[in-house]
Amino acid sequence: MKKIFLSSDHAGFKLKELIKTYLNKKNIKFFDLGPQNEEQVDYPDFAHKVAKKVKTRSYHVGILVCGSGTGMNITANRHKNIRAAQCYNLKSTKLSRLHNDANIITLGSRLLTSKNALNCVNIFLNTKFEGGRHAKRIRKI
Repeated sequence: MKKIFLSSDHAGFKLKELIKTYLNKKNIKFFDLGPQNEEQVDYPDFAHKVAKKVKTRSYHVGILVCGSGTGMNITANRHKNIRAAQCYNLKSTKLSRLHNDANIITLGSRLLTSKNALNCVNIFLNTKFEGGRHAKRIRKI
């Protein structure tokens, strides 16, 4: 069964909480790996937590939120078998799944509207990897 792991830093905390509400309304089970408040934290600590969980099974996915999405993305991609994609609109999100088999989405809370971020999460969770010619490229990563 697919597991969804969710985390943020202090800048992404409010958006992470909004995403949790969205997932709860959709009856989608997830695991919140913190933080539990807006106190200042270091984003790499939380990106590593999610990446370590996601890489244990090929069907697990993660959602990471920080101010820009960039720091979380860089950190998560340091892990073997992680393909984190910084997504900023519906097309980038859809292509990250279709062509790159992204297993973590990173979002910038300071760059996206709440509505756009939730739409990206929805697309990310509901788009399947296309495979085919893209599978060969994924193996080269």
